Amino acid sequence: MLEIKDLSTDIITGTTHARAVRHFDFLAGEGIITGIVGESGSGKSIAMKSALRILPQGGRIVSGSIALDGKRIDTLTENEMRHMRGSLMAMVFQDPMTALNPVKSIGGHLTDCIHRHRKTGRKEALRQAARVLADVGISSPDERMRQYPHEFSGGMRQRIMIAMALLLKPRLLIADEPTTALDVTTQAQILDLIQEIQRGQGMSVVLITHDLGVVARLCDRVTVMYGGMAMEEGSAEDIFYRPRSPYTQALLLTLPRVDGEAKTRLKAIRGTPYGSASDAPEEEAGCPFCPRCDEAFGKCKKAVPPMTSIGDGHSARCFLNEGGI
Repeated sequence: MLEIKDLSTDIITGTTHARAVRHFDFLAGEGIITGIVGESGSGKSIAMKSALRILPQGGRIVSGSIALDGKRIDTLTENEMRHMRGSLMAMVFQDPMTALNPVKSIGGHLTDCIHRHRKTGRKEALRQAARVLADVGISSPDERMRQYPHEFSGGMRQRIMIAMALLLKPRLLIADEPTTALDVTTQAQILDLIQEIQRGQGMSVVLITHDLGVVARLCDRVTVMYGGMAMEEGSAEDIFYRPRSPYTQALLLTLPRVDGEAKTRLKAIRGTPYGSASDAPEEEAGCPFCPRCDEAFGKCKKAVPPMTSIGDGHSARCFLNEGGI
């Protein structure tokens, strides 16, 4: 459904020039949930915002191609992309309070979205808006449309964001950390809602998260991302039971286990992403995970390892998989 090849994206702010995404390849299959997982700052959100062409100020795509359902979209004009957003692909952002206009009613948010893409009268737009609010589990939708974002809880605002994304029945939904800052019960409700909608409408979903528990629960396929690059990709079963990237293995070791020994300290990945700005590897200088990897050797500092096929649909970026130290 979504195919990204060799994507590189820069973020330039003042005198700072960072390559947030480096030669990123990604596939989101049709009718399934594909997860992108990794630590904060690994480039997950920037990669998907690149696909939608909604990068923050200072962001620019340097190279690569992006195709939706086999059609190149990175070459479209901004006007053509504006018509595509919402109708074919839509995004749910992680902070609904900042994504919603505080001085506009919920009905105003929804009907504006409908009018922008369809020639629909006000009465019909209100009917469609009320229907989609009911679909995401918001009771008394006609009354709720007259209210403003501050009158809703965090979970309800996230449901409204999902409703806005689903208004025009897009074929691809990108959910960027949709359960951030929500309590555990509400998180479960939002995840159940996304899964129910995906199954009911047969749409493709890309779920961006740093929570491996969410990935295990929802995703059919997973891409593990670090330092702006894909480090491993495969089925959820491959990632959790047959990880071949040292980074994926390190992430899994940080998870608490219900079958583990009592009072056992959780393992942590030493260092921080890139350690510090001065430690950030130059373009193509080496494996981005090398400074934190317990398996690293000389070659890792000099070259970026290629993605190596491990099996059917499973590949990992590590020289150890080539068998050549």
